[in-house]
Amino acid sequence: MNRVVVLGSTGSIGVQTLDVFARNRERFKVAGLSCGANVDLVLEQCRLFRPEAVCVGVGTSGKSIEALRRLVPDVLSGPEGLQEIARMDTGILVVAITGVAALEPLYASLRPRITIALANKESIVAAGSIIMTRARELGAAVIPVDSEHSAIFQCIRAGSPGEVSRIILTASGGPFVGRTRAELSRVTVDETLRHPNWRMGPKIAVDSATLMNKGLEVIEAHHLFGVEYGSIEVALHRESIIHSMVEFADGAVFAQMSVPDMRLPIQYALTYPERLPGPVNRYEPWRGGTLTFGPPDTGTFPLLRLAYEAGMAGGAVPAVMSAANEVAVREFLAGKIGFLDIAGIVESVVAGAPALRSSNIGEILEADAFGRSAALAEAARTGGKGVR
Repeated sequence: MNRVVVLGSTGSIGVQTLDVFARNRERFKVAGLSCGANVDLVLEQCRLFRPEAVCVGVGTSGKSIEALRRLVPDVLSGPEGLQEIARMDTGILVVAITGVAALEPLYASLRPRITIALANKESIVAAGSIIMTRARELGAAVIPVDSEHSAIFQCIRAGSPGEVSRIILTASGGPFVGRTRAELSRVTVDETLRHPNWRMGPKIAVDSATLMNKGLEVIEAHHLFGVEYGSIEVALHRESIIHSMVEFADGAVFAQMSVPDMRLPIQYALTYPERLPGPVNRYEPWRGGTLTFGPPDTGTFPLLRLAYEAGMAGGAVPAVMSAANEVAVREFLAGKIGFLDIAGIVESVVAGAPALRSSNIGEILEADAFGRSAALAEAARTGGKGVR
């Protein structure tokens, strides 16, 4: 039985991960869980799975802490608690926290023979070289949970890494494909969160709508698979049936296809190299309709272009960009800026960033702090005017 810790168990990916566990109780023992503010849900999860430890966000009420202590032997809190629970004696760590908050516990968890089921983009974007180098040195396996990177991971098994000539990341495009900038200046938060195909948390839903999500995935693919940016392309695929493709040196292209359900890549990361019967509906080509593809509109959605540029610039630039984006998305969700302001803020922060060091986690976090501070200042100057 595999002992597992889930960081971010109350988010969209965390909830679906626990659904996979519930269907395979004979294979997994939930040793630890963490959450931010949703203590009611983590209490329910603790009743169902009886973990040995749980970590909650700073500021959780004493009443909630006492309720957890009646169920769980070890109740932790805050960033230090998150690192402690990430270092528990387990075989699998699921990293389902959104944002760079996952960076330190992810790095702290790296050790020989652990499997990291990674559902966090921002940590690899900010510190991919550091994390992947350390994972290789220690013999830790990093298996992606994102549907696109899981698809690439699966397709690459058809050949050897040295035979890969191109990666094609597919993108649904979110809810606003085909909209003009004038139309985008009027979209609401509720409209932005209505992803047509996937169940998503709010941050990733906004990133999908701006195409920043795909930009982050380009940088992540570069680090996870060692493929240069010039060999990573993005194709709009509205149906979300083909989750990504890999082209090999001889011109053969392999694609991974399934109905859009995150439980499939989650389960694959948890059981790799085995495949178990899964909970998802089967894809039936004769009922699936037409599959369409097209180029992304980086003029209307410039953050994809900016992510390529940040990735190729390297150093601390991706960390600054990702941090600025996190802040801009948060300000948009709070109703303080318009949808188009997100890209404007991120571009301004990246353009004005000084040369920053990026040789260790501490320096990456300093770059992250700069990006956040600069984005807050830029958001205040923007004042929610919409079209910049």
